[in-house]
Parts: sequence; structure tokens; C-alpha cells
Amino acid sequence: RNKNRHVGPCLQDLSRPGTCTVHGSEFWSSYRLNITEVNPLGSSFRLLDVTMQAIIKPDPPEGLVVEPIPLAPRRLLVSWKYPSSWPKEPHFQLRFRLQYRPIIHRSWSVVETVNLSEVITDAFAGLEHVVQVSAKDFLDAGNWSEWSAEARATPVRDPATMASEETTTNASLESLAEEPSQAPNPEPINRSDPLEKMAILVSLGIFAFFILAAVLVVTILIWLRVRKHSKDETKPHNFLVAATHLKALPSELGCR
Repeated sequence: RNKNRHVGPCLQDLSRPGTCTVHGSEFWSSYRLNITEVNPLGSSFRLLDVTMQAIIKPDPPEGLVVEPIPLAPRRLLVSWKYPSSWPKEPHFQLRFRLQYRPIIHRSWSVVETVNLSEVITDAFAGLEHVVQVSAKDFLDAGNWSEWSAEARATPVRDPATMASEETTTNASLESLAEEPSQAPNPEPINRSDPLEKMAILVSLGIFAFFILAAVLVVTILIWLRVRKHSKDETKPHNFLVAATHLKALPSELGCR
């Protein structure tokens, strides 16, 4: 029943238990609903007062479109339309809120507007963005609609950044095209840690010391062996010479 005492049915949809629809309701009107529950043990009822502007909830906006703006690397143009279920009357206006973010981020940025389009001015150049929009009564009655379906777009890249990248690429290609140096076997650039270099040098020094010591010991042993062998060969020769000299002495004395 409305404020004019007009009584009408709230038609229940059998496919949606626990809900009913009042047809021909007026926006700035209040209604009293008599909800009656019946079971084998009896029945009970409850009166529910409803104000239309307090429970109004529009459908999501439609036709959401997001487009990059030429020569504007941080801007996106977003546009949408009223939901088709909303009355097309001047005194039934909607306001909107827009949420957007780069696709690689999780946090949303939100702006509100009464227009059917909005320019995002803080987008990230070269990154794809996702955008959604919702609607609410212009006089802040009722609730926000659900978010619309997502729309995506990527702002144009910054011309200065593109020029810098192109310059860097050209410089790299030119350096590769230059004639290579004639110096044989150029040493590669060593970017190792200084402590690592010192450890390597110390290890090489110790290794070289042991090698030299081993070579010196082997050389001394070989020299001693050769010297001993030479002495052993000299001793019998001298003994024979002495024996021959002694044997010849008696004959020489007899002659005299």
C-alpha cells in the first residue's frame, strides 16, 4: 500500500523464492509491504515500510570505451552510456565513479564525475590499463550500481623515451659496425672482485714456490748422485796406477 492508500499485489516470482516485484512504483513514494508466511502450523505476518529513493540501485553503465589520446603518453579517454533500464528524463540524472589501474598493479584509483566521459591524466605510458564505471542517483539516493564490465587500453608511449631508445639502438648498431681492433688477443675486461684477484695471486705464488723447491731438490739429488758415481769410477783407476808403479820399482833398482 502506498501513501495514497492504494493497495496492490507484490507479485512473487516462483523461480526466485523470497522475492516479489511491485509494478508501477513511483520514485519519490513510500510503500508498506505486508509479508505473510503460511505453514501447516498457522501463519504470521510482518509489515515492512519501504522508501523508494532509499533502496534505488541503478544497473551498471553500458557501452564503456577506453581510448589512448595521441601525443599524450599519460592520458586515456573514457566514455560510457546510461543504463538502458534508467528513465530517460531530465530530473532523473545519474552521477558516476570511475576506477582504473595499470594491469600489473593491484590498487585502484577512483574519480567521480557527472559527465558521460572522463580523461585519465595520470596513466602510465606504455602500460595496459583496466577501467570500470558504476552509477548512482545524482542526489545520492540509494546505492551505487555494480561495476560495469572491464575495458582496457594502453596509453601511447612517451615520444622523448622513444627517441632516446631509438638513439641508443642506433649507437649500438654503429658500434657493432665499426672495424674491430687489430691488436692480437685483446684481454677481456676483468670485473672480478679485488679480494678474489689477491687470493688467486697468492695461490699461484705458493704453487710456484713449491714447484721451484721441488725442481731444486731434484737437481741437488741428481748432482749428488752424479758426483758420487764419478768418485767411485776414479778410485780403481788410481789404485791400478799405484800398483803398477810399485811393481816396476825392483827391476829399475837391479839395473842400477
